[in-house]
Amino acid sequence: MKPKIWLSSPHMGGNEQKYINEAFQENWIAPLGPNVSGFEDDIKEYLDNGVDNGFEVAALSSGTAALHLALILLGVERGDEVICQSMTFAASANPIVYLGATPVFIDSEKDTLNLSPEFLEEAIKDRLEKGKKPKAIIAVHLYGMPYKVDEINEIAARYEIPVIEDSAEALGSSYKGHKCGTFGDFSILSFNGNKIITTSGGGALVCKSKEYKKKTVFLATQARDAAPHYQHSEIGYNYRLSNICAGIGRGQMEVLDERVKLRRKMHTFYKEIFANISDVNVHNEPGNDYFCNHWLTVVRFNDKSATFSREGLRLHLEKENIESRPLWKPMHMQPVFKDAPFYGEKEAENLFDEGLCLPSGSNLGNEDQRRIAASIKQYFNKGIL
Repeated sequence: MKPKIWLSSPHMGGNEQKYINEAFQENWIAPLGPNVSGFEDDIKEYLDNGVDNGFEVAALSSGTAALHLALILLGVERGDEVICQSMTFAASANPIVYLGATPVFIDSEKDTLNLSPEFLEEAIKDRLEKGKKPKAIIAVHLYGMPYKVDEINEIAARYEIPVIEDSAEALGSSYKGHKCGTFGDFSILSFNGNKIITTSGGGALVCKSKEYKKKTVFLATQARDAAPHYQHSEIGYNYRLSNICAGIGRGQMEVLDERVKLRRKMHTFYKEIFANISDVNVHNEPGNDYFCNHWLTVVRFNDKSATFSREGLRLHLEKENIESRPLWKPMHMQPVFKDAPFYGEKEAENLFDEGLCLPSGSNLGNEDQRRIAASIKQYFNKGIL
């Protein structure tokens, strides 16, 4: 069988082992240490983009942990409501339920595939009429594409609802020259094994004050009070990133910009393949304000095509041992969220039916690309359903 071509696999830069070895030599095998603080500083410097904007970064065990803590810091409690983009991975919505709150799902818009400003405002007005002001808005930069930052943030500010910016897939993307991960009242990052850089498993919460970072670290280390014994006045969590994993992250940060270039190069590769295939559109930035890391390249099939389909191409690639994946199944279609409110029409549902994520890893070589291109062209030449 031909070697597996993965959708998005880890890609080491070479210096990760250096930081890990230092941790072993100094016996920093713990959820604190020089790699943790160094990794936080590296992310902060990257997001600041040469200017000290006051961002603070807390390295955590996952992006989900970061989102959970952001909701806690915003005071979300049982019985509250939190607005969340429907077209996203379940980790964007699950922490809402951890706290006993209710997710209110919003449809996508066509330009970025992200949170619809129109339906966001409709939902806020309707929840207010029902006496339930949402405690937060979770907006996602899906597949690395920035959401409509100005429009979403303006609506949020007008109704005085804080924004949690889910940048799990968007490290290296930017909007109007500012890095994704800097637009929310809180922003979350993920370094899971399939992300653009990885710590094997890990994440970070980006805060806008030292006080919020201090509180984040406190909650992430079991909320231990300042006492010589173990004393706890609040519920805490075991959410801090290990010094070993942070060492991997430090090495990965050194190659982040190169990884973004390679992902964008893969996107161009697909644009060239599909240039003359009218049944499929490659998802691109909607304008010059948007810079996407193209963590995953997304293609969307023409819903009027009677010959080709998302599932047809996916199965054809699978036979060639090439991984591809439908877009996220919207949260409002998930059995676990069947009773949650939803505002919108059918855009997210149509995206799920018509959209496909293609292999986009920065470590895909010439032979991998040749196989991918040959398989895609074979599918469309044969007209296989």
